[in-house]
Parts: sequence; C-alpha cells; structure tokens
Amino acid sequence: MTASPPRKDAVRNRQRIIEVGRKLVADGTPIQLNEVARAAGVGVATVYRHFPTPQALIEAVSVDGLETLIQAAERAAQQDDPWTAFRDLLVRVVDAQLLDAALSSVLSTPPASLPGTADLLDQLSSLFNTLFVRVRAAGLLAPGITLADMTPLMCGVAFSAKMHPATDAQQQAAAGRHYLDIVLNGIRAR
Repeated sequence: MTASPPRKDAVRNRQRIIEVGRKLVADGTPIQLNEVARAAGVGVATVYRHFPTPQALIEAVSVDGLETLIQAAERAAQQDDPWTAFRDLLVRVVDAQLLDAALSSVLSTPPASLPGTADLLDQLSSLFNTLFVRVRAAGLLAPGITLADMTPLMCGVAFSAKMHPATDAQQQAAAGRHYLDIVLNGIRAR
C-alpha cells in the first residue's frame, strides 16, 4: 500500500514552519516550538506533527546546506591530489558553518533525529571518510591524527571564527580560513 501524497496545505504549513525556523536560527534565537507555531500562523499541534523537537526543526533548516556540502565532497573526491581535496572540503565545511548556523548545530550534535537528515549526514560522513583515508594513505597526516579528531577540530575552527571580532561576514570567513590554516598546518605530516 502506497502512502498518499501530502496535502497542499500540509506542505505549505511545513514550509512556513521551516522558514520561521530558518529566521530564528539565523538570528541566534533559541527555538521554542510554541513560538514557531505562532510566528508561522499554524497550530501548535501542526508544528509538533512535523517537528517533534526543536532539533528536528533545526535539522530541516539544515537540509539545503547539507546537500551543498555533499556536492562539495563529491567534487573533492574527484580531485587527484589528496591534500588539496581534503583541504578544499574542510574550507567548504568551515565556510558553510559560518554562513548557516543550523549546520553548526547539526554537524556537532549527532545523531540526527530525522531520517532524512541522518541519511544526508551518513552520505557526507562516508565521503569525508574516503577523503580522510586517502590523505592518510598518502602519508600526509601527522601521526596520531584520527578521523574522530576532525569533527571537534572543525567545529572549534567555526566557533573560533564566530567569536572573532569581525565587522562583517567576509572578515568572519577570512578569520575562519586563517584558523583552519593553523589547524591544517598542525595536522599535516612534516
């Protein structure tokens, strides 16, 4: 038995809820689902039916950013030079976290609560693992650097850039890339 497609009003409501969530995340406002319902002009039950937790809504907001990162990882995996591929993807990850606050939350707080987000995170993780194995096999990582080190390091770089006294997004991105260069210099084999 196949599921019937969602009603147009349900799709519209879900999109409004995501738009409100996106604005709250971008503003750095903690998500309160009752407030989201009010701002979206829908009932509280409608919000909870689509997103049972604030984290689920944040994950929905992050979908476009995750898909963009997956595309970047796929392109990186096609590059011949393992270090350049690895570095280029990490630059994209840091830039994305600085531009999309939902990504920082989703990348730093696994496991995902929505199946779709979990699938996207699995795809991204698999591609990143492939790049990490390639750069490790090429002897380009310092001894002792593990795959498990990478998520806290990248989240730390993004957090540090967010704390930088930048006056605009361009300066913040430059700070993020500077901090990433410092980390990359530290983890690269000599």
